[in-house]
Amino acid sequence: MYKRNNAQRPRANSGRRNSGRGFSRQVPRGNAGERININRFINKAQLPSAAEVFAPRYSFSELKIHPSLKAAIERRGYVTPTPIQDAAIPEVLAGRDVIGLANTGTGKTAAFLVPLIQKILTNPQEKALIVVPTRELAIQIQEEFVALVRGLRLFSVVVVGGANIGRQISELRLRHNVVVGTPGRLKDLIDRKVLDLSRFNNVVLDEADRMLDMGFLPDVKLLLSLVAPKRQTLLFSATFSTEIENLVRKFLTDPEKISIKTGETSRQVEQDIVRVSIGKDKVEVLHDLLIKTEFEKVLVFTRTKHGADRLTKNLHLRGFKAEAIHGDKPHAKRQRALKMFKENIVEILVATDVAARGLDIPNVSHVINFDLPNTYEDYIHRIGRTGRADQRGTALTFV
Repeated sequence: MYKRNNAQRPRANSGRRNSGRGFSRQVPRGNAGERININRFINKAQLPSAAEVFAPRYSFSELKIHPSLKAAIERRGYVTPTPIQDAAIPEVLAGRDVIGLANTGTGKTAAFLVPLIQKILTNPQEKALIVVPTRELAIQIQEEFVALVRGLRLFSVVVVGGANIGRQISELRLRHNVVVGTPGRLKDLIDRKVLDLSRFNNVVLDEADRMLDMGFLPDVKLLLSLVAPKRQTLLFSATFSTEIENLVRKFLTDPEKISIKTGETSRQVEQDIVRVSIGKDKVEVLHDLLIKTEFEKVLVFTRTKHGADRLTKNLHLRGFKAEAIHGDKPHAKRQRALKMFKENIVEILVATDVAARGLDIPNVSHVINFDLPNTYEDYIHRIGRTGRADQRGTALTFV
């Protein structure tokens, strides 16, 4: 699969996966000195039994939504809703506040976009604010929105850090019903008096737990205090912490809590460890994995930005096609790297945790934790990039 330079060294016979069953050593969790039991990185993938196969209550064609929206959904290839869509869409259409808890990769984006678009088609005065933790997730939501409203003359604006703020200001002056943004840039535009949230009567907090992890809680509270008092608020997350519960209590009204989680991690992901012997070069171990034919599309996680760049350069020297993505990369370069990975121009993407939340990257065969995650929650979201929808995936963690 991967092309190697002529000078590349011969393959070594080390670095093979080890199931690690009964290997009870713990690994550092983070700077606080907490630890994650190594056995939590090991889990056999399971196929659902016949009794567990999900049977939705309706098909998309049966929803009471605009015919043009139904046609757009059909063009996207959606026939039956996922569990989170099946449970959430009717509640949102009914006007209720919703808390949606679901494993990553379960279709949360359409769960809120479909009913929001229907509300806007019914009443063009409706305005929606969608708040997300990363620029990549904002752009992904924008792309899905554009696909669903093609030909309907509905418009959205993406406002994220790292991109040209002047262009974003210009776009905000044009007609739009939806703003998708990251908390910092939204706050900046509010401070500049170019974004008035008082007319926004629909709010979505997507990947809410990640926003709190990244220290966005004060900004999120500010944004929620500035939108219309009479509003519909939707909160989607993979976990439900005390901080989120407090946020819900203050800003949501009698919300419908929907939990579709089937476990901490997707059962479709085969999880295992890779033991790296003392004195062994981790890159050598990674190399021996990547040259195997089953490693078709691989997302490799490092802890630091410098580590991501250094590993990518090392992989280039070994003849692998790889790109890096992290917070210090300019916006355009991050988008270029993601596009190349999604379109299979490169088969390896080296990332920090900026890529772990919410991104829908199709057909990732393997996630490799080259560096240990800081928390088990970070681990959950890292490995959620594979085994999405009804596909199988593999996650390996170096220890």
